[in-house]
Amino acid sequence: MNMSGSDETPAVLIEGLTKRYGRTLALDKVSFDVKRGELFALLGPNGAGKTTMLHILCTILRADEGRAQINGVDIAKDPLGARLNIGVVFQEPSLDDRLTCVENLNFHGLVYGVPAYARAKRIEQMLAVVELSDWRDRLVRTLSSGMKRRLEIARALVHDSRILFLDEPTVGLDAQARDRMWSYIRQLREQHGLTVVVTTHYIEEVEGCDRVCVIDHGKVLAIDTPAALKARHGQELLRVTPRDAAAGAEIAADYADRIVRHDGEIVLRSDGDAFVEALFNKYGPRIRRLAVEEPSLESVFLSLTGRELRDQAASARDVTYAFGKRGGEHTK
Repeated sequence: MNMSGSDETPAVLIEGLTKRYGRTLALDKVSFDVKRGELFALLGPNGAGKTTMLHILCTILRADEGRAQINGVDIAKDPLGARLNIGVVFQEPSLDDRLTCVENLNFHGLVYGVPAYARAKRIEQMLAVVELSDWRDRLVRTLSSGMKRRLEIARALVHDSRILFLDEPTVGLDAQARDRMWSYIRQLREQHGLTVVVTTHYIEEVEGCDRVCVIDHGKVLAIDTPAALKARHGQELLRVTPRDAAAGAEIAADYADRIVRHDGEIVLRSDGDAFVEALFNKYGPRIRRLAVEEPSLESVFLSLTGRELRDQAASARDVTYAFGKRGGEHTK
């Protein structure tokens, strides 16, 4: 493994990264760094530029402008050296389902030149960590979605990488599998001193991260700890459930300048107890339920972009480039 960076060198350094797809600006002069040992989240909706950024850092794509370093290695000048420092779990499945768990991990170790003895030992260690030792000789096609994700994490670490990139690692998993996935990620980080960079559009998944980078339309809008982001950009929200459609229409019209969403439930920007009390005094008998939400990362995104961060289907462009259709032209 390439260990050219010193302890003071950021695990990831990005300066002015820009990427275009035709007329679409996917990344717009993005700059930030990720400290060693940090759990760092890129938070934004589909199409925000998160996957494009990860593909550049993994040397699948080349940036049009700017530069990036992985553990002190310039990814444009030495892409192979950069790859030796990272493990990657892509959003789309990338296991060979005709092979067993062990065969998938062994092949990955061979590609990265891990010696046979060290490879065998590392494979058993990683299978144990993700609780797949009992399934080591099972064909991947027989595993559940959650088990496949866990195997992909194990594979990403077989070559003793110290920086782990996870692109939407819990998409398609049920709530229980998502919780277990994050448990494995945190366990691996603590036990192996990993730096973890994860992209997600699930708000609740980034609350436990060291820092969160909010990104939308290819631009970095804010970077800080979850607590600092909520203190600086968060907003109290009031969720109103009217008793009938007529009441909902009146409330929405009366508070049009505060409305965030109206789809049966009305979500309003609030500014404290006085606002809530005034609304209730005016419409109390016509309201079924009121719920006040303290500032959250969801309200941070709302404050920064003017819209909610909601689950969205990936666009055709997102899917095309997630598969690296153009990435092959630049891969070294």
